[in-house]
Amino acid sequence: ALGIAVPGLVEGSVCRWIPNLSFLDGVDIQVLFPDLRVALGNDAQIALLAEAVAGGARGMSDAVLLAIGTGIGSAVLANGRIVAGAHGGACSFGWACAEIKDHGEERSGWLERVASGRALDALAGQIGLADGRQLIAAARAGQIAAQTLLEVPARQLGTALAGAVALLDPQAVLISGGLADALDVIGPPLLSALRRQLPPHLRGIELKPGEFGSRAGLVGAALAGQAGSGWRQIR
Repeated sequence: ALGIAVPGLVEGSVCRWIPNLSFLDGVDIQVLFPDLRVALGNDAQIALLAEAVAGGARGMSDAVLLAIGTGIGSAVLANGRIVAGAHGGACSFGWACAEIKDHGEERSGWLERVASGRALDALAGQIGLADGRQLIAAARAGQIAAQTLLEVPARQLGTALAGAVALLDPQAVLISGGLADALDVIGPPLLSALRRQLPPHLRGIELKPGEFGSRAGLVGAALAGQAGSGWRQIR
């Protein structure tokens, strides 16, 4: 058995749209490995599989995972099943938009452009820092300029996330990827913006880091390979 996580859209065993690995577009992984049982999935969905089976969403029937690194990936667990949608592309949260003046792009969504690791790298340059890691470190050290800059993407992320929480009513929102380690800095303004846009009965939503960190994709791929084509059904 073989479990594979890819950073893009998959349908069955076929890679449909992998923006950063375009040579995979249209490739049927099962055809490449005819003697193996292949389980193929979006990397965020595979990461959520790991968290739902043995990590931060263990025992939950409903959860949202945001994988925030260079871009923003996402996945949803609803009624014990990881949601795929009609074409495998459900929960493309990096494309969520809370700015009506945005004209969109072909390869990245609004939220990715304002709140991903790339966006933080760009913000860091405004105060003479090299990248987002330095920006987060400066904010953690109490530098007001860095804290003020980080509040903007954190609030944009929280505001956009409120739509998903209001729609899905998850038990928790898990953050994985590079920004999971920065929740002590971005978490408070993110959670404040999130709760401000939610009805009272949803404001108790829990925001927490995933337990597997950068290993979630590896763990999830192993679990998917073991489970086969039915890997999305958790409970």
